[in-house]
Amino acid sequence: MALSLRSGYRKIWQTLSSIKTGVVLIILVVIFSAAGTVILQRPMTEPDDMQRAYSPQMLRILDITGLTDVFHARWFVSLLVLVSLSIIAASVQRFPNSWRYFARPYKSPDENFRRVLPTQAQIPIADEEQGLGAAEHALRHLGLRSERIVRTRSFSLFAERNRISEMAVYIVHASLLLIFLGGIVDALYGWHGFLTLTPGSQSNEVALRSGAVKSMPFAVRCDSTGEETYTDGTPKRWWSKLAVVDQGREVERKEIVVNDPLVYAGLRFYQASYGSTGKLDRLILTANPTSGTGGAREISLALNQTVVLDADTSVQLAEFIPDYVVQDGRVYARSNDVVNPAAHLIVTSQKAGTKASVNVWLPEIPGFAENASSPYTFQPRDLKTVNYTGLQVSHEPGQWAVWAGVILMGIGLTCVFYMVHMRFWAIPTLDSRGHMVLWIGGTANRNRDAFEQKFQKLVEEIKKELKPQLVVSAPTQTATFAGK
Repeated sequence: MALSLRSGYRKIWQTLSSIKTGVVLIILVVIFSAAGTVILQRPMTEPDDMQRAYSPQMLRILDITGLTDVFHARWFVSLLVLVSLSIIAASVQRFPNSWRYFARPYKSPDENFRRVLPTQAQIPIADEEQGLGAAEHALRHLGLRSERIVRTRSFSLFAERNRISEMAVYIVHASLLLIFLGGIVDALYGWHGFLTLTPGSQSNEVALRSGAVKSMPFAVRCDSTGEETYTDGTPKRWWSKLAVVDQGREVERKEIVVNDPLVYAGLRFYQASYGSTGKLDRLILTANPTSGTGGAREISLALNQTVVLDADTSVQLAEFIPDYVVQDGRVYARSNDVVNPAAHLIVTSQKAGTKASVNVWLPEIPGFAENASSPYTFQPRDLKTVNYTGLQVSHEPGQWAVWAGVILMGIGLTCVFYMVHMRFWAIPTLDSRGHMVLWIGGTANRNRDAFEQKFQKLVEEIKKELKPQLVVSAPTQTATFAGK
């Protein structure tokens, strides 16, 4: 029984550590991530937009499979965990050999290694010290620091550059693990919500798309909000001036626009929408007495506010309807959009101890308005409505890991593509005819063509350092080298 369990664990380990398994899993992650960017995602997309984009049957299938919330779906989190385990298994299995190669470089190659090394050259020398000295100067000229290796019966030189590139694959592995860790943390513990504020108001409650309400340990206040438009009237940008109130103190203030959020205590507040609440802030009117005595005056009214027009007359704004419609003998609000506004004024007169009130509608609505009986006529000049700012609130605790992974991946890929591990050896030895020669060898882990040119340059530099009368044998080279 124990043997079968051990065999089963070994098979699972071999499967996870297989390069093929890792590649297949990463391809699946890429495919489903791409699907998450193409398919409209909840809760970022409004339910009405989802229903307009997909048929009921298709939307039901997408919801059941989790494709409308890919990055928070449990199966996607499981896939990320599986990919992470595969990367860890592959790294653990191969890391000891790589670390041994990195920590203990092969500095003094034996005869068998020298014989099969593809890129090498032999240069006749008078003695060992002359050859090693010339090689040291040539390597220094190429920007390489050499190290003398002393053995019981031999002396040699070793130089290398960019040994760290041999570990670059593990830097990339670590970056992928960080990115996947951030995705897993966000999927399990992150949330998105919405907060609507009007100028002067503050709130610490965020409405989640699930219908729940989440309380924040601080409040966000909107001091003002607005929009800039193009000449044709289309929106150019929305902005909001926000302040963070923590324990009764204002601790931070920022004007946000789209893609420039306010960040505080791990929460991000994005400018998501802007519009009118349909509620009146101020109605500006010109009042003219119908008696002809006295001049016109400009007044400003808020809802339920009363303004005295003269010693006997006052006016009150009783009702404001942003988009009115008359139906069934009543005045209704059709929408909150200020497209067809109506204002209900009550003009009160008091003469000889008698108080009389007149209903004035702007515009005049037959059956409701008593404008002709009013001692004043009113001409609308301007109106200011209360606007709101819509803030998208997100809590993404795994973002630090994602960004750290992105930075680390940039470092790893830079090492992979732009840092070539080059090694050079110089060993005084005897050739097949018993003559003293300086054997020069080198290898690189990638970009072999460029390395061949650098090797030739090294050989030429060594030639210059040696006496001119020496006859130099041609370097022996082959196209590829698979060993290290």
